Amino acid sequence: MPQTPTPTERCPVPPPGSRGIDEILAAARARLRRLDPEQAHVAYRRGALLVDIRPAGQRAAYGTVPGALAVERNVLEWRFDPRCPARLPQAVDYDVPVVILCQEGYTSSLAAAALLDLGLRRATDVVGGFAAWCIAGLPTLGPTPSLRPSSVAPPVTAGRAPR
Repeated sequence: MPQTPTPTERCPVPPPGSRGIDEILAAARARLRRLDPEQAHVAYRRGALLVDIRPAGQRAAYGTVPGALAVERNVLEWRFDPRCPARLPQAVDYDVPVVILCQEGYTSSLAAAALLDLGLRRATDVVGGFAAWCIAGLPTLGPTPSLRPSSVAPPVTAGRAPR
């Protein structure tokens, strides 16, 4: 039977100059003026782009914010870089206010910092993400019901032969 690794075996010595994710996240957030859900909602109503970077599966499972742009994280920089031919029509300049939303407010901080690196001076994210948005009682749609057929017969027809 394999032995449980000791704490030092689970975490190798990091290479010189590397940073852990907690350090990277803290550095990203230090650069942002993060918004709580209510502030993000006000910013959106005043014209900021609210961008949901969650994967389609998460949006289907948990719901969405009406009017938010769905731009998955893996293409975000290409869609918002005003220099990029693959940019969205909304990515017109470097002063566009962009508010990033993820499920719990972690990935969105890293994504907003990446937009700052592109020069989008007004990029930020939502503290607590979509989960906090829902808790605040702000508008949402969904979740989307599953389209998978049930493996259990409904109680009315269970065990009965068709007439």
